[in-house]
Amino acid sequence: MQTLWEQTAQIGRREPLKRDITADVCVIGGGMPGLLTAFELQKRGLDTVVLEAGRICGGVTAGTTAKITAQHGLCYAKLIEAVGKEQAAQYAAANQHAVDRFAELVETEHIDCSFERLPAYVYTNEDTGPIEEEARAAKLLGLDASYVSKTGLPFAVKGAVRFGGQAQFHPLQFAGRLAENLLIYENTRALEVGEATVRTQNGSVRAKQIVMTAHFPFINSPGYYFMRMHQERSYVLAVEQPDAGLDGMYIGTGTDNWSLRSWQNTVLIGGAGHRTGENRSGGSYELLRARAREWYPHAKELAHWSAQDCMPLDGVPYIGQYSASTPQLYVATGFQKWGMSSSMVAAEILADQIEGKENAHAKVFSPQRFHVSASMENLIEDASKSISRLLATAFSLPDETLAGIEEGHGGVVDFEGEKVGVYKDKGGEVFVVTTKCPHLGCELAWNPDDRTWECPCHGSRFNYKGELLVGPAQKGIFLYR
Repeated sequence: MQTLWEQTAQIGRREPLKRDITADVCVIGGGMPGLLTAFELQKRGLDTVVLEAGRICGGVTAGTTAKITAQHGLCYAKLIEAVGKEQAAQYAAANQHAVDRFAELVETEHIDCSFERLPAYVYTNEDTGPIEEEARAAKLLGLDASYVSKTGLPFAVKGAVRFGGQAQFHPLQFAGRLAENLLIYENTRALEVGEATVRTQNGSVRAKQIVMTAHFPFINSPGYYFMRMHQERSYVLAVEQPDAGLDGMYIGTGTDNWSLRSWQNTVLIGGAGHRTGENRSGGSYELLRARAREWYPHAKELAHWSAQDCMPLDGVPYIGQYSASTPQLYVATGFQKWGMSSSMVAAEILADQIEGKENAHAKVFSPQRFHVSASMENLIEDASKSISRLLATAFSLPDETLAGIEEGHGGVVDFEGEKVGVYKDKGGEVFVVTTKCPHLGCELAWNPDDRTWECPCHGSRFNYKGELLVGPAQKGIFLYR
Protein backbone atom coordinates (compact mmCIF):
# COMPACT_ATOMS: atom_id res chain seq x y z
CA MET A 1 0.00 0.00 0.00
CA GLN A 2 1.30 3.47 -0.87
CA THR A 3 1.46 6.21 1.74
CA LEU A 4 0.02 9.66 1.09
CA TRP A 5 3.57 10.94 0.53
CA GLU A 6 4.32 8.24 -2.04
CA GLN A 7 1.09 9.06 -3.87
CA THR A 8 2.00 12.74 -4.16
CA ALA A 9 5.76 12.75 -4.89
CA GLN A 10 8.12 11.03 -7.29
CA ILE A 11 11.83 10.54 -6.58
CA GLY A 12 14.02 9.63 -9.54
CA ARG A 13 15.42 6.11 -9.59
CA ARG A 14 19.14 5.33 -9.21
CA GLU A 15 21.13 2.42 -10.59
CA PRO A 16 22.45 -0.34 -8.29
CA LEU A 17 26.15 -0.62 -7.54
CA LYS A 18 27.83 -2.92 -10.09
CA ARG A 19 31.55 -2.50 -9.38
CA ASP A 20 34.06 -1.78 -6.64
CA ILE A 21 34.46 1.91 -5.76
CA THR A 22 36.19 4.10 -3.17
CA ALA A 23 34.97 7.08 -1.13
CA ASP A 24 35.84 9.10 1.94
CA VAL A 25 32.57 8.05 3.62
CA CYS A 26 30.06 5.31 2.89
CA VAL A 27 26.56 5.86 4.30
CA ILE A 28 24.42 2.71 4.63
CA GLY A 29 20.74 3.62 4.34
CA GLY A 30 18.98 6.05 2.01
CA GLY A 31 16.24 7.28 4.34
CA MET A 32 16.08 10.78 5.81
CA PRO A 33 19.02 10.30 8.25
CA GLY A 34 21.25 8.86 5.53
CA LEU A 35 20.43 11.58 3.01
CA LEU A 36 20.89 14.40 5.51
CA THR A 37 24.19 12.94 6.73
CA ALA A 38 25.48 12.51 3.17
CA PHE A 39 24.35 16.03 2.25
CA GLU A 40 26.15 17.50 5.26
CA LEU A 41 29.34 15.52 4.62
CA GLN A 42 29.41 16.41 0.94
CA LYS A 43 28.89 20.08 1.78
CA ARG A 44 32.00 19.83 3.97
CA GLY A 45 34.04 18.49 1.07
CA LEU A 46 34.00 14.75 1.82
CA ASP A 47 33.48 12.32 -1.06
CA THR A 48 30.38 10.44 0.12
CA VAL A 49 28.38 7.53 -1.30
CA VAL A 50 24.98 6.25 -0.11
CA LEU A 51 23.89 2.60 -0.35
CA GLU A 52 20.16 1.88 -0.19
CA ALA A 53 18.75 -1.67 -0.08
CA GLY A 54 15.52 -0.62 -1.83
CA ARG A 55 14.31 2.79 -2.96
CA ILE A 56 15.34 6.17 -1.55
CA CYS A 57 13.14 6.90 1.49
CA GLY A 58 11.04 3.83 0.72
CA GLY A 59 10.95 2.61 4.31
CA VAL A 60 10.37 4.49 7.54
CA THR A 61 10.66 7.94 5.94
CA ALA A 62 7.80 7.19 3.53
CA GLY A 63 5.60 6.20 6.48
CA THR A 64 6.29 9.13 8.78
CA THR A 65 3.66 11.68 9.74
CA ALA A 66 6.44 14.20 9.01
CA LYS A 67 6.31 16.30 12.14
CA ILE A 68 9.59 18.17 12.68
CA THR A 69 9.55 18.89 16.36
CA ALA A 70 11.44 18.99 19.64
CA GLN A 71 8.21 17.90 21.31
CA HIS A 72 8.61 14.13 21.76
CA GLY A 73 5.66 13.16 23.88
CA LEU A 74 6.10 13.54 27.62
CA CYS A 75 9.88 13.20 27.61
CA TYR A 76 11.54 16.18 29.30
CA ALA A 77 10.48 15.67 32.92
CA LYS A 78 11.63 12.04 32.61
CA LEU A 79 14.91 13.04 30.98
CA ILE A 80 15.77 15.52 33.72
CA GLU A 81 15.19 12.82 36.32
CA ALA A 82 17.08 10.13 34.40
CA VAL A 83 20.13 11.93 32.98
CA GLY A 84 20.15 15.32 34.71
CA LYS A 85 19.34 18.83 33.60
CA GLU A 86 22.57 19.34 31.60
CA GLN A 87 22.08 16.39 29.24
CA ALA A 88 18.32 16.92 29.06
CA ALA A 89 19.09 20.46 27.91
CA GLN A 90 21.43 19.05 25.24
CA TYR A 91 18.60 16.88 23.96
CA ALA A 92 16.18 19.79 23.87
CA ALA A 93 18.61 22.18 22.20
CA ALA A 94 19.69 19.63 19.59
CA ASN A 95 16.12 18.90 18.53
CA GLN A 96 15.02 22.53 18.45
CA HIS A 97 18.12 23.35 16.40
CA ALA A 98 17.11 20.54 14.04
CA VAL A 99 13.74 22.22 13.43
CA ASP A 100 15.48 25.50 12.64
CA ARG A 101 18.03 23.77 10.42
CA PHE A 102 15.26 22.24 8.31
CA ALA A 103 13.84 25.75 7.84
CA GLU A 104 17.25 27.00 6.72
CA LEU A 105 17.69 24.19 4.19
CA VAL A 106 14.22 24.70 2.74
CA GLU A 107 15.08 28.35 2.15
CA THR A 108 18.69 28.09 0.97
CA GLU A 109 18.13 25.05 -1.26
CA HIS A 110 14.79 26.37 -2.58
CA ILE A 111 12.88 23.20 -1.64
CA ASP A 112 9.15 23.21 -2.37
CA CYS A 113 7.87 20.74 0.24
CA SER A 114 4.89 22.36 2.00
CA PHE A 115 7.15 23.38 4.89
CA GLU A 116 5.05 25.11 7.53
CA ARG A 117 5.81 26.46 10.98
CA LEU A 118 3.18 25.29 13.46
CA PRO A 119 3.00 24.55 17.20
CA ALA A 120 3.08 20.96 18.45
CA TYR A 121 0.79 19.75 21.25
CA VAL A 122 0.59 16.81 23.62
CA TYR A 123 -3.01 16.53 24.89
CA THR A 124 -4.78 14.46 27.51
CA ASN A 125 -8.30 13.62 28.61
CA GLU A 126 -7.04 12.10 31.83
CA ASP A 127 -5.02 13.54 34.72
CA THR A 128 -3.47 16.84 33.60
CA GLY A 129 -0.68 16.64 36.20
CA PRO A 130 1.91 15.02 33.89
CA ILE A 131 1.07 17.53 31.14
CA GLU A 132 1.60 20.48 33.48
CA GLU A 133 4.85 18.95 34.76
CA GLU A 134 6.09 18.51 31.18
CA ALA A 135 5.35 22.15 30.37
CA ARG A 136 7.42 23.26 33.37
CA ALA A 137 10.29 20.90 32.53
CA ALA A 138 10.46 21.90 28.87
CA LYS A 139 10.36 25.59 29.71
CA LEU A 140 13.15 25.06 32.26
CA LEU A 141 15.27 23.60 29.44
CA GLY A 142 14.77 26.65 27.24
CA LEU A 143 11.93 25.48 24.99
CA ASP A 144 8.89 27.58 24.10
CA ALA A 145 6.46 25.46 26.10
CA SER A 146 3.23 26.35 27.90
CA TYR A 147 0.18 24.64 29.40
CA VAL A 148 -3.12 25.28 27.59
CA SER A 149 -6.68 24.09 28.08
CA LYS A 150 -8.02 24.74 24.57
CA THR A 151 -6.84 23.30 21.24
CA GLY A 152 -7.94 23.19 17.60
CA LEU A 153 -8.81 19.50 17.76
CA PRO A 154 -12.26 18.27 16.65
CA PHE A 155 -12.90 17.03 20.20
CA ALA A 156 -12.55 18.45 23.70
CA VAL A 157 -9.46 17.81 25.85
CA LYS A 158 -8.73 18.37 29.51
CA GLY A 159 -5.36 19.99 28.88
CA ALA A 160 -2.30 20.11 26.65
CA VAL A 161 1.29 21.28 26.56
CA ARG A 162 1.99 23.55 23.57
CA PHE A 163 5.44 23.85 21.96
CA GLY A 164 5.86 26.91 19.75
CA GLY A 165 8.28 27.16 16.83
CA GLN A 166 7.87 23.63 15.45
CA ALA A 167 7.21 22.54 11.84
CA GLN A 168 5.74 20.02 9.42
CA PHE A 169 6.40 19.24 5.73
CA HIS A 170 6.12 16.76 2.86
CA PRO A 171 9.07 14.42 3.54
CA LEU A 172 9.49 12.93 0.07
CA GLN A 173 9.34 16.28 -1.70
CA PHE A 174 12.10 17.45 0.63
CA ALA A 175 14.14 14.25 0.29
CA GLY A 176 13.87 14.15 -3.49
CA ARG A 177 15.33 17.62 -3.80
CA LEU A 178 18.03 16.89 -1.20
CA ALA A 179 19.11 13.75 -3.06
CA GLU A 180 19.55 15.38 -6.47
CA ASN A 181 23.29 15.98 -6.16
CA LEU A 182 24.17 12.97 -4.00
CA LEU A 183 25.83 9.76 -5.23
CA ILE A 184 23.28 7.07 -4.34
CA TYR A 185 23.03 3.42 -5.33
CA GLU A 186 19.55 1.91 -4.94
CA ASN A 187 18.67 -1.79 -4.71
CA THR A 188 22.12 -2.28 -3.20
CA ARG A 189 21.95 -4.06 0.14
CA ALA A 190 25.00 -3.88 2.40
CA LEU A 191 25.78 -7.51 3.25
CA GLU A 192 28.97 -7.20 5.26
CA VAL A 193 30.85 -4.36 6.91
CA GLY A 194 34.59 -4.69 7.43
CA GLU A 195 37.15 -2.31 8.90
CA ALA A 196 37.18 -0.10 5.80
CA THR A 197 34.93 -1.92 3.33
CA VAL A 198 31.22 -2.42 2.76
CA ARG A 199 30.41 -5.47 0.64
CA THR A 200 27.21 -5.65 -1.43
CA GLN A 201 25.87 -8.28 -3.82
CA ASN A 202 27.58 -6.83 -6.90
CA GLY A 203 30.41 -4.66 -5.64
CA SER A 204 32.18 -3.17 -2.64
CA VAL A 205 32.80 0.32 -1.31
CA ARG A 206 36.17 0.99 0.28
CA ALA A 207 35.83 3.99 2.61
CA LYS A 208 37.79 5.71 5.36
CA GLN A 209 34.61 6.10 7.44
CA ILE A 210 31.36 4.11 7.42
CA VAL A 211 28.02 5.37 8.75
CA MET A 212 25.10 3.02 9.43
CA THR A 213 21.72 4.77 9.24
CA ALA A 214 19.78 1.69 8.05
CA HIS A 215 16.97 1.89 10.66
CA PHE A 216 18.00 -1.11 12.79
CA PRO A 217 21.74 -2.00 12.74
CA PHE A 218 22.31 -5.48 11.32
CA ILE A 219 25.75 -5.92 12.94
CA ASN A 220 25.04 -7.75 16.19
CA SER A 221 28.54 -7.63 17.67
CA PRO A 222 30.04 -5.32 18.72
CA GLY A 223 27.37 -2.78 19.66
CA TYR A 224 24.67 -5.29 20.66
CA TYR A 225 21.90 -2.97 19.50
CA PHE A 226 19.48 -5.89 19.30
CA MET A 227 19.68 -6.00 23.12
CA ARG A 228 19.19 -2.25 23.46
CA MET A 229 16.09 -1.66 21.33
CA HIS A 230 12.80 -3.17 20.32
CA GLN A 231 10.52 -2.13 17.45
CA GLU A 232 6.94 -0.87 17.48
CA ARG A 233 4.35 -0.48 14.74
CA SER A 234 1.76 2.25 14.38
CA TYR A 235 -0.94 2.90 11.80
CA VAL A 236 -1.97 5.97 9.81
CA LEU A 237 -5.15 6.93 7.96
CA ALA A 238 -5.27 9.87 5.52
CA VAL A 239 -8.74 11.33 4.92
CA GLU A 240 -9.85 14.15 2.63
CA GLN A 241 -11.51 16.90 4.66
CA PRO A 242 -11.42 20.36 3.00
CA ASP A 243 -12.46 22.31 6.11
CA ALA A 244 -10.32 20.50 8.66
CA GLY A 245 -7.01 22.35 8.47
CA LEU A 246 -5.53 21.98 11.96
CA ASP A 247 -3.76 24.83 13.71
CA GLY A 248 -0.96 22.54 14.86
CA MET A 249 0.36 19.00 15.21
CA TYR A 250 -1.11 16.82 17.94
CA ILE A 251 -0.41 13.63 19.83
CA GLY A 252 -2.26 12.25 22.83
CA THR A 253 -1.03 10.68 26.01
CA GLY A 254 -2.65 8.03 28.15
CA THR A 255 -5.20 5.60 26.72
CA ASP A 256 -6.54 8.05 24.10
CA ASN A 257 -3.27 8.74 22.33
CA TRP A 258 -4.14 9.60 18.74
CA SER A 259 -1.85 11.58 16.45
CA LEU A 260 -3.27 14.24 14.11
CA ARG A 261 -1.87 16.69 11.57
CA SER A 262 -3.15 18.18 8.33
CA TRP A 263 -1.66 18.64 4.86
CA GLN A 264 -3.52 20.69 2.28
CA ASN A 265 -7.09 19.35 2.41
CA THR A 266 -6.09 16.11 4.12
CA VAL A 267 -5.98 15.03 7.76
CA LEU A 268 -3.60 12.30 8.95
CA ILE A 269 -4.87 10.28 11.92
CA GLY A 270 -2.37 7.94 13.56
CA GLY A 271 -2.39 5.48 16.42
CA ALA A 272 -3.48 1.93 17.36
CA GLY A 273 0.17 1.02 17.86
CA HIS A 274 1.71 -2.12 19.34
CA ARG A 275 5.03 -3.86 19.74
CA THR A 276 6.02 -5.48 16.44
CA GLY A 277 4.80 -9.06 16.35
CA GLU A 278 2.03 -8.53 18.91
CA ASN A 279 -1.09 -7.88 16.83
CA ARG A 280 -2.77 -11.24 16.45
CA SER A 281 -6.31 -9.87 16.66
CA GLY A 282 -5.79 -7.08 14.12
CA GLY A 283 -8.34 -4.30 13.60
CA SER A 284 -5.91 -1.36 13.82
CA TYR A 285 -7.10 0.31 10.63
CA GLU A 286 -10.71 -0.14 11.67
CA LEU A 287 -10.01 1.70 14.92
CA LEU A 288 -8.65 4.63 12.91
CA ARG A 289 -11.63 4.56 10.55
CA ALA A 290 -14.01 4.65 13.51
CA ARG A 291 -12.26 7.77 14.83
CA ALA A 292 -12.36 9.37 11.39
CA ARG A 293 -16.12 8.76 11.12
CA GLU A 294 -16.59 10.27 14.57
CA TRP A 295 -14.52 13.42 13.97
CA TYR A 296 -14.94 13.90 10.21
CA PRO A 297 -18.15 12.04 9.26
CA HIS A 298 -18.12 13.09 5.60
CA ALA A 299 -14.40 12.57 4.98
CA LYS A 300 -13.14 10.30 2.19
CA GLU A 301 -10.29 7.87 2.86
CA LEU A 302 -7.30 8.51 0.59
CA ALA A 303 -4.68 6.16 1.99
CA HIS A 304 -3.79 3.95 4.91
CA TRP A 305 -0.43 2.54 5.92
CA SER A 306 1.71 1.47 8.85
CA ALA A 307 5.13 2.52 10.11
CA GLN A 308 7.80 1.03 12.32
CA ASP A 309 10.04 2.66 14.91
CA CYS A 310 13.08 1.56 16.92
CA MET A 311 12.59 2.15 20.64
CA PRO A 312 15.79 2.61 22.72
CA LEU A 313 15.98 1.55 26.35
CA ASP A 314 16.24 5.02 27.86
CA GLY A 315 14.22 7.07 25.38
CA VAL A 316 17.22 8.68 23.65
CA PRO A 317 18.54 7.77 20.15
CA TYR A 318 21.96 6.23 19.67
CA ILE A 319 24.06 8.61 17.56
CA GLY A 320 27.85 8.45 17.31
CA GLN A 321 30.63 5.86 17.25
CA TYR A 322 29.16 2.39 16.75
CA SER A 323 31.24 0.86 19.55
CA ALA A 324 34.44 1.55 21.44
CA SER A 325 36.29 -1.00 19.30
CA THR A 326 35.17 0.39 15.90
CA PRO A 327 36.56 3.93 15.60
CA GLN A 328 35.81 4.18 11.85
CA LEU A 329 32.18 3.01 12.13
CA TYR A 330 29.29 5.28 13.17
CA VAL A 331 25.58 4.74 13.80
CA ALA A 332 22.29 6.59 14.02
CA THR A 333 19.31 4.58 15.26
CA GLY A 334 16.61 4.40 17.95
CA PHE A 335 14.67 7.49 16.79
CA GLN A 336 11.42 6.27 18.39
CA LYS A 337 8.57 8.10 16.67
CA TRP A 338 10.51 11.32 16.07
CA GLY A 339 12.63 10.46 13.07
CA MET A 340 12.59 13.81 11.28
CA SER A 341 14.21 15.95 13.97
CA SER A 342 16.41 13.03 15.05
CA SER A 343 17.66 12.62 11.47
CA MET A 344 18.89 16.20 11.41
CA VAL A 345 20.45 15.84 14.88
CA ALA A 346 22.27 12.73 13.63
CA ALA A 347 23.54 14.43 10.46
CA GLU A 348 25.19 17.26 12.36
CA ILE A 349 26.64 15.14 15.17
CA LEU A 350 28.04 12.51 12.80
CA ALA A 351 29.49 15.05 10.37
CA ASP A 352 31.26 16.82 13.26
CA GLN A 353 32.63 13.57 14.68
CA ILE A 354 33.87 12.36 11.29
CA GLU A 355 35.70 15.68 10.89
CA GLY A 356 37.11 15.40 14.41
CA LYS A 357 35.13 18.37 15.71
CA GLU A 358 33.38 18.68 19.06
CA ASN A 359 29.59 18.81 19.01
CA ALA A 360 27.88 20.49 21.95
CA HIS A 361 24.92 18.10 21.87
CA ALA A 362 26.70 14.78 21.30
CA LYS A 363 27.13 13.47 24.84
CA VAL A 364 23.49 12.71 25.60
CA PHE A 365 23.17 10.70 22.33
CA SER A 366 26.39 8.70 22.72
CA PRO A 367 25.91 4.98 21.95
CA GLN A 368 28.51 4.23 24.65
CA ARG A 369 26.13 5.33 27.42
CA PHE A 370 23.99 3.13 29.62
CA HIS A 371 21.68 4.90 32.06
CA VAL A 372 20.69 2.23 34.55
CA SER A 373 17.80 4.13 36.10
CA ALA A 374 16.24 4.94 32.74
CA SER A 375 16.99 1.66 30.99
CA MET A 376 16.75 -1.27 33.41
CA GLU A 377 12.98 -1.70 33.37
CA ASN A 378 12.86 -1.70 29.57
CA LEU A 379 15.93 -3.97 29.31
CA ILE A 380 14.28 -6.58 31.53
CA GLU A 381 11.03 -6.36 29.53
CA ASP A 382 12.80 -6.61 26.17
CA ALA A 383 14.92 -9.54 27.32
CA SER A 384 11.90 -11.42 28.66
CA LYS A 385 10.05 -10.90 25.38
CA SER A 386 12.98 -12.26 23.37
CA ILE A 387 13.47 -15.27 25.66
CA SER A 388 9.79 -16.17 25.61
CA ARG A 389 9.66 -16.06 21.82
CA LEU A 390 12.84 -18.13 21.47
CA LEU A 391 11.38 -20.77 23.78
CA ALA A 392 8.11 -20.69 21.86
CA THR A 393 9.88 -22.05 18.79
CA ALA A 394 10.82 -25.19 20.63
CA PHE A 395 8.05 -25.77 23.14
CA SER A 396 4.71 -24.09 22.37
CA LEU A 397 2.07 -25.92 20.34
CA PRO A 398 0.27 -24.35 17.34
CA ASP A 399 -3.11 -22.86 18.06
CA GLU A 400 -4.62 -23.48 14.64
CA THR A 401 -4.76 -26.17 12.04
CA LEU A 402 -4.42 -25.69 8.30
CA ALA A 403 -8.16 -26.14 7.87
CA GLY A 404 -8.77 -23.36 10.36
CA ILE A 405 -7.04 -20.72 8.25
CA GLU A 406 -9.66 -18.68 6.38
CA GLU A 407 -9.06 -17.08 2.99
CA GLY A 408 -7.28 -13.74 3.39
CA HIS A 409 -5.85 -14.79 6.76
CA GLY A 410 -2.68 -16.33 8.17
CA GLY A 411 -1.52 -18.22 11.22
CA VAL A 412 0.88 -20.78 12.68
CA VAL A 413 -0.02 -24.43 12.12
CA ASP A 414 1.47 -27.89 12.67
CA PHE A 415 2.43 -29.22 9.23
CA GLU A 416 3.96 -32.70 8.97
CA GLY A 417 5.31 -32.45 12.49
CA GLU A 418 6.84 -29.01 11.95
CA LYS A 419 5.62 -25.58 13.02
CA VAL A 420 5.09 -23.41 9.93
CA GLY A 421 3.36 -20.20 8.94
CA VAL A 422 0.43 -20.38 6.55
CA TYR A 423 -1.35 -17.66 4.58
CA LYS A 424 -4.37 -18.25 2.31
CA ASP A 425 -5.10 -15.58 -0.26
CA LYS A 426 -8.61 -14.65 -1.37
CA GLY A 427 -8.41 -17.24 -4.13
CA GLY A 428 -7.54 -20.03 -1.72
CA GLU A 429 -3.86 -20.33 -2.71
CA VAL A 430 -1.72 -21.33 0.27
CA PHE A 431 1.72 -19.86 1.06
CA VAL A 432 3.73 -21.82 3.64
CA VAL A 433 6.85 -20.37 5.27
CA THR A 434 9.16 -21.18 8.15
CA THR A 435 8.34 -19.22 11.31
CA LYS A 436 11.94 -19.02 12.49
CA CYS A 437 13.42 -15.52 12.12
CA PRO A 438 16.80 -15.70 10.34
CA HIS A 439 18.19 -12.96 12.61
CA LEU A 440 18.42 -14.81 15.93
CA GLY A 441 15.84 -17.58 15.63
CA CYS A 442 12.78 -16.11 17.36
CA GLU A 443 9.34 -17.42 16.40
CA LEU A 444 7.47 -15.11 14.03
CA ALA A 445 3.88 -14.00 14.52
CA TRP A 446 1.21 -13.07 11.94
CA ASN A 447 0.00 -9.46 11.65
CA PRO A 448 -3.46 -9.60 10.03
CA ASP A 449 -3.60 -5.85 9.38
CA ASP A 450 -0.56 -5.78 7.09
CA ARG A 451 -0.52 -9.49 6.12
CA THR A 452 3.07 -9.85 7.32
CA TRP A 453 5.16 -12.19 9.45
CA GLU A 454 6.82 -10.24 12.27
CA CYS A 455 9.48 -10.95 14.88
CA PRO A 456 8.43 -9.91 18.42
CA CYS A 457 12.07 -10.04 19.57
CA HIS A 458 13.78 -7.51 17.32
CA GLY A 459 11.16 -6.40 14.79
CA SER A 460 12.19 -8.02 11.49
CA ARG A 461 9.25 -8.29 9.07
CA PHE A 462 8.51 -10.48 6.05
CA ASN A 463 5.64 -10.60 3.56
CA TYR A 464 3.48 -13.68 3.18
CA LYS A 465 5.82 -14.97 0.47
CA GLY A 466 8.74 -14.86 2.91
CA GLU A 467 10.48 -11.83 1.38
CA LEU A 468 12.34 -9.51 3.76
CA LEU A 469 10.64 -6.16 4.42
CA VAL A 470 12.45 -4.79 7.48
CA GLY A 471 15.63 -5.83 9.33
CA PRO A 472 17.73 -6.44 11.36
CA ALA A 473 17.38 -9.76 9.49
CA GLN A 474 19.43 -9.70 6.29
CA LYS A 475 17.51 -12.31 4.31
CA GLY A 476 13.98 -13.61 3.86
CA ILE A 477 12.38 -16.68 5.40
CA PHE A 478 12.09 -20.01 3.61
CA LEU A 479 9.01 -20.43 1.40
CA TYR A 480 7.95 -24.07 1.05
CA ARG A 481 7.15 -25.07 -2.53
